[in-house]
Amino acid sequence: MASKEKVGIVGTGRMGLAIAKHLIKHGHAVVAQDIDAAALDAVRAAGAETVTTPAEVGKAAQFVIVAVGYDEEASSVMLDKNGLLETMGPGSAISVSSTCTPDHVKMLAERAKAKGVDLLDAPICRGQMAADSGTMLTLCGGSEALFERAKPILGTFSSDIKHLGDVGAGQFGKALNNFLLWVNGVALIEAGRLSEANGMDLVKLRDALLISSGASDALKNWENVSFTWALKDMQIVIKMADKAGLSLPIAGAIKELVKDGRRIKKSNPPDWTGVRR
Repeated sequence: MASKEKVGIVGTGRMGLAIAKHLIKHGHAVVAQDIDAAALDAVRAAGAETVTTPAEVGKAAQFVIVAVGYDEEASSVMLDKNGLLETMGPGSAISVSSTCTPDHVKMLAERAKAKGVDLLDAPICRGQMAADSGTMLTLCGGSEALFERAKPILGTFSSDIKHLGDVGAGQFGKALNNFLLWVNGVALIEAGRLSEANGMDLVKLRDALLISSGASDALKNWENVSFTWALKDMQIVIKMADKAGLSLPIAGAIKELVKDGRRIKKSNPPDWTGVRR
């Protein structure tokens, strides 16, 4: 049996570390880099080779997953001095799991193409618990050939992998997914407050709603809805709307409401799951 492809990972924080562990579990050699020493120690302990720059990752592996945060971080690890594109060339591929605007990942794809490198737009969904269990959803934009090449690698940490179109489509899908998540998250705060004011048992109500038309993934996994990155997510949605010249009043309202949502969820959220009983 042919050996499995060596995979590079740039960014070994909460999600990148989980990805690395699944890759190693499925027989891939992994070479990893992060600017945080503790993150590097953790991925090394999991069995990965570690290096000090993205360029060294690109030199060691022909398929690299970028698992840093947003636009600026993805640009930095790909384009800056000692970035991936210093050492990667024809035949190699970069899978961007970061959350970027569609236009930004298209720009990165063009810069990669100039070096003969294929780029797959491949953000991940479902959060930390899915990362740990290997059941993430990966939304992909890019060529059909690159998608097929990437599927066995993405499948080590994703139970579902969807090809939505060209580069940019994956990020668009992620942005819309997050928009709908935060619509539900904000609504659950308001619905919970109204229910508490009327003496409702939120746990019993939640059980009923989960088998009715009021069900949502946010309600099902309420304990894991943190709002930590909600504002950043909604800023991406609004940027897309502005470019399209569209008035999206609900999106605008949610962008403002998630600011309070983060504070409320950390301090005194509606007790939908009964954790404070």
